Amino acid sequence: MSKNHLGEFEEMIMLTIAILNNDVYALAIIEEMEERLKRKVSIGSLQTVLRRLEKKGYLSSRFGEATKERGGKRKRHFSLTAYGKEALAQAKEQRIGLWNAIPELSLNN
Repeated sequence: MSKNHLGEFEEMIMLTIAILNNDVYALAIIEEMEERLKRKVSIGSLQTVLRRLEKKGYLSSRFGEATKERGGKRKRHFSLTAYGKEALAQAKEQRIGLWNAIPELSLNN
């Protein structure tokens, strides 16, 4: 197993952040994931994984400006780090390798 092992939900979150071109906040991630994956995502589970990915060094975050719409609260924006991009690239290689190992489903044909 690689040093950059990602769980499925972690990988989906990181891919979604990349799709949204980085610097995104939790609600945008949830909306995109639910639309693309047709899968319900709770804010609690997302926040837990975002913090874990940040602790692992795969994501960085920053606070945006406070807004009246949010009662003066600031949104936390997340972006992939170089280490996170490397982890995603390794995950992609591993998955493609596994798919290509199935003769009748090979992606090389």
